[in-house]
Amino acid sequence: MAALIMVRPGRDWQSSNGLFDWTLEFLIPRLSDEKTADWLRTVVAENLGNLWIPDLPGEAQDEIYATLRSMLLPAAEHELPPPAVAQLRELVALTY
Repeated sequence: MAALIMVRPGRDWQSSNGLFDWTLEFLIPRLSDEKTADWLRTVVAENLGNLWIPDLPGEAQDEIYATLRSMLLPAAEHELPPPAVAQLRELVALTY
């Protein structure tokens, strides 16, 4: 089953549910906005399979984009196989 992150209007990223959950679980402890972190926890726990970043508060969006750009790939390279890392590179590219 596929999962979706709308990164910006007209720019979305699809992945497996496992990689989607890994990405959100990576973000959750790094977010300063507890309400946004709680929403991401709900998305994972309820297996909702989609996240619309543009629907989040502006500061949370900025923090998510910055975290994806600066921290996601180094962590992924240590934890995930190369095909998953390549897919996450696509996600990061969509944040610009």
